[in-house]
Amino acid sequence: MKIENIQVDETIEKVKKQIEEEKDLSPALRASLELLLTLVALLLSRIGLNSRNSSKSPASDPNRKKKKKKGDGNKAGGQKGHAGNHLELEEDPDQIEEIKVDRSTLPEGGAFQSVGYEQRQVFDIKISRVVTEYRAEIMENEQGDRIVAPFPKHVRVKTQYGSGVKIHSVYMSNFQLLPYKRIEEHFADQFGVPLSAGSIYNFNKEAYEMLAPFESWAKSELTQALLLHADETGINIGGKHRWLHVVSSATLTWLMPHNKRGGEAIEAMGVLPNFSGTLVHDHWKPYYKLSCQHALCNAHHLRELERAWEQDKQQWAEQIQELLLEINDAVNAAGEKLNSAEADAFRERYRQILEEAETECPPPDESERKKGQRGRLKRSKARNLLERLLKYEEDVLRFMVEAEVPFTNNQGERDLRMTKVQQKISGCFRSEKGAMMFARIRSYLSTCQKNGVSSSDALRLLYERRWPEFMEMTPE
Repeated sequence: MKIENIQVDETIEKVKKQIEEEKDLSPALRASLELLLTLVALLLSRIGLNSRNSSKSPASDPNRKKKKKKGDGNKAGGQKGHAGNHLELEEDPDQIEEIKVDRSTLPEGGAFQSVGYEQRQVFDIKISRVVTEYRAEIMENEQGDRIVAPFPKHVRVKTQYGSGVKIHSVYMSNFQLLPYKRIEEHFADQFGVPLSAGSIYNFNKEAYEMLAPFESWAKSELTQALLLHADETGINIGGKHRWLHVVSSATLTWLMPHNKRGGEAIEAMGVLPNFSGTLVHDHWKPYYKLSCQHALCNAHHLRELERAWEQDKQQWAEQIQELLLEINDAVNAAGEKLNSAEADAFRERYRQILEEAETECPPPDESERKKGQRGRLKRSKARNLLERLLKYEEDVLRFMVEAEVPFTNNQGERDLRMTKVQQKISGCFRSEKGAMMFARIRSYLSTCQKNGVSSSDALRLLYERRWPEFMEMTPE
């Protein structure tokens, strides 16, 4: 590693040799210096970590070097023949403003008559509050007996919020990720409607309860899927570190918060224990306790290989990294998967590189085991990565021979991404219940989006007690 023209690794090695050669150092001073050098090496290795060679997110690495996209030779913007998105004239406009020709401006000596009109339309929005008053007729006879017309079922109290307010509030809270205070201000400023944080919470709670059938349906559908993605990320609930788990596919999303990260949470989600398809993940060990087929995320491998090459100078890491990218390009060029001959050729190269890596990155020497020491000797990060790539070859290269298996776990990571945005905006979930509400509602909205149903339409259907067509469920 080079910092301000100083080769830090070389300098540390020189100092170590000088300490070894210095015979007059006391044992205490020698131990202290060795400890300081170890701490320096650890801190420097952390400084060298970024979003390219670790699990550090791109958002937390603002000064990262961005790869330039390969140009296709076209100028920026829409290309010739591209339809684009633009406004079309409406056949039935909401308002019509007729503009008459000022007759006094007509030239003299000609007889002009109206033969039609030229159209131009202005699309705009009107933000307004709508108050609907229900007046139930009262009938009374001579004896003073009264009969009052029944109000509609949804009109329960003297004054209440309508479904439009609830839909908009739930949408802004769970899709646009706005904090309750900003939603309050939005309703007051734009609509003149007073709304409290308690009301917004109650709207979310109502949506959460109405979505209980969706949870059962989503879990059942995910269990029967051929391919799933699983991932987890840290969240803050009431100032405590917790985990948000996701199990998803191209058409389904299920999110769930849990206190734990491992097997207990996987069991509580109620999907993966009964799943028998292929699960794409980042080699979190508890997933390997499941009786399903596995595929590993190669985006994680590429980052770890980058670190092994940059910090540990492992030549094999750079070679495997280039090979994985080459295989991925070949799969993309082939369309779905490689034929057996191509796959065998790549597999042979993969094994050859890792076989040679055994010499460059050997396991720890068993002779260094201390008396009475049991268990597995500690490995370096590079050695752990090498052993994983060797042991789980089939899962690393599964994308190469199975059409439905992707190169990365991007689907799962993408389904978690907006939760990280929510945490940045709001800081945390105040309660476990609030996190559960967010997760179920967000799962529903994400699933609807994946199936071509907008979030607004999804919430409107929910409050109309109807399910989107793709769910094929009857209303309760």
